[in-house]
Amino acid sequence: MPEPVSFSDPSLSVARDTLIRRGLRLSQLRLLVALRDTGQVSGAAAQVGMTQPAASRLLAELERTVEARLYDRHARGVTLTTAGHTLADRAEAMLHGLDDAHHQIAALSSGTRGTVRIGSVTGPAVELVLPVIRELRVTYPDIELSVHIDTSDKLSDALTAGDLDFFIGRVPEGMDPHAITLEEVGPEPVSLVARLEHPLSRKAQPAIADCLAYDWVMQPKNGLLRRTAEAYLLRNGYTLPERILSTSSMLLTLAIICETNAIAPIARSAANFYAGADAFGGRIRQLNVAEDLSVVPYSLIYLRSVEASPAVTRVLTLIRRKINEKTIEGAFGA
Repeated sequence: MPEPVSFSDPSLSVARDTLIRRGLRLSQLRLLVALRDTGQVSGAAAQVGMTQPAASRLLAELERTVEARLYDRHARGVTLTTAGHTLADRAEAMLHGLDDAHHQIAALSSGTRGTVRIGSVTGPAVELVLPVIRELRVTYPDIELSVHIDTSDKLSDALTAGDLDFFIGRVPEGMDPHAITLEEVGPEPVSLVARLEHPLSRKAQPAIADCLAYDWVMQPKNGLLRRTAEAYLLRNGYTLPERILSTSSMLLTLAIICETNAIAPIARSAANFYAGADAFGGRIRQLNVAEDLSVVPYSLIYLRSVEASPAVTRVLTLIRRKINEKTIEGAFGA
């Protein structure tokens, strides 16, 4: 019984490119496909842009290379043999594949195709990234996006590890400022949110003191948004909420808000989105308190040592455009 052939067998790799080693050229394959389509050596020569004598010479060389007769002459022109049809069909598929590869390379080079990995804290994800995603789906559908939402420290770790192309957030302690490029965007306003039928909705002008009578849902300790909210309360002479449920999950935060009388501070852009009639059935409301509460400015952050691909550059350009539009509208840090 014969032994199985290994794909790592050197003799197999030689067999795979025998025709190339014998001198097979793309011009010969193009000519053979044209010969099949036209049935005339003169017509095939004209189609590929060469003289008839040159075409005849190339075809003769091709037959010697493949060691088979590829066409028969007759009164009206030529007809490919079975071997000729087999080679012409394979040649056409290969040439089409090369054309497709060229188009894909051109798309990658122009930034109309590629993969872009974005990181963002919650507010900018809604305010900046979401509109860019909508635009890209229409204008550049071949750009594949992945979006990672997390805290700035987790996003900076992912950027340093090479898992993100850039992120929108803040520079955490311990991140080397010399390794990054930073484009400041603006402060991130924060809103206190509650369920639509919350008891405070019956008060015309609720105060922060009223909010402290209820449970709060906030980030774990040392989370930036939590530290910002707690510092704001203390700075304005209030005590901290007595009962705090800690979670980093926005989904869980909103679920608790919808089902209980708890209150949560979240980015205002996210609050505007979730309080809309189409989000969560319009079951979230923003409380008209602490309207000057905001987190320190966030930025567009990417590694200085990594050259952005054309697709990443295109997405960054769109995000910068959205930032400029929001700045003109006065959306950042009123």
